[in-house]
Amino acid sequence: MTQRFHAQNTETHSMNNFATWVAMALFMASTVAAAQEDEHGHEAEEAVMVEMTADEREATGVRIAVADMRVLSEQVRMPAEVVIDAYQSAIVTTRITAQVVARHVNLGDVVETGKPLLTLSSVAMAEAQGELLIADREWQRVRKLGKEAVSERRYTEAQIGQRQALAKVQAYGMTANQADRLLLSGDAALATGEFDLLAPQQGTILQDNFIVGELIEPGRVLFGISDESVLWVEASMVPSDLTRFEIGMPARVSHSGDHWIDGRVIQLHHQLDETTRRQGLRIEVDNSDDHLHPGQFVEAEISTGEGPTVLAVPDDAITLIEGKPAVFKLEDGREFHPQAIDTGASAGGWTEVRSGLAAGEEIAVEGVFVLKSLLLKASLGEGHAH
Repeated sequence: MTQRFHAQNTETHSMNNFATWVAMALFMASTVAAAQEDEHGHEAEEAVMVEMTADEREATGVRIAVADMRVLSEQVRMPAEVVIDAYQSAIVTTRITAQVVARHVNLGDVVETGKPLLTLSSVAMAEAQGELLIADREWQRVRKLGKEAVSERRYTEAQIGQRQALAKVQAYGMTANQADRLLLSGDAALATGEFDLLAPQQGTILQDNFIVGELIEPGRVLFGISDESVLWVEASMVPSDLTRFEIGMPARVSHSGDHWIDGRVIQLHHQLDETTRRQGLRIEVDNSDDHLHPGQFVEAEISTGEGPTVLAVPDDAITLIEGKPAVFKLEDGREFHPQAIDTGASAGGWTEVRSGLAAGEEIAVEGVFVLKSLLLKASLGEGHAH
């Protein structure tokens, strides 16, 4: 057993010597290769960069801009919540007891003004439709005879009776066009009590609270419709802090921290919240890209004043290379070189550049991740990447 252990130990020692020899050989080879490159090809001194034509930039989403001086505004951030724009919203209800016969739209659908939303059936509506047909026939008969053939009282009563019957079916939920079609047909068989509720505005169906066959009482909300292309963002602060804000101040909101949507302050509430004793403010944002939805919690940022004029670049233009902030500077019209910078204050999506970049130089402001990926590929041995 002792001899076996000695043999194994000798074998291990030999393998260790072999590994050490290989490592030394590789080190010497790499040193010689580096010296040769530096002497003949100067590859060791070649800066790693990304080469890209204008067409390639457009295809990959890389956009350039000129670094320039700008005013950085002071910013105040606060938590907030996205809500519907109440001025661009509506609810749909029935004014009489009715049963749902059919639905024509679903939750999340986008509808135009006047689109049928659902069909209802009501006994009260059937009675009102019948009364309208009777009153209209009487009025048509009296009007054809003329005031000379009938008394003035009968003429007036027939006219008023027809108009009141028409107003009644419209008050119950029929539109003027629906009532006109019923009168033009003159068919009593069509007085079934069925009628359609139409969309009062264009927008998205955000509320849809019923099932087919259900009996609906007056005032019950059946649909909630809102135009989500513009939304409100509600925030609040202690009243003393809110004195810094004014209507019209620029603002922006973000639900993810990396995508910001511009807006503006449109209202300052005049009543404090009874529970928190905080005063609210309202921001209006353009949501045409459908990034925000009512009920989301977001971060709101409001510009409260102007700061110093400094050289600044968009936050999206800055990336970390070897743990330090850098931008990709465009040289010779097609070469992107990583340029280390010293950053300062940040505000409103912009960051101050204290050194490393000069005003007027072109840098990548979009597609920086693509350039960084290509740079990594180049640093692994290609010298530069396309």
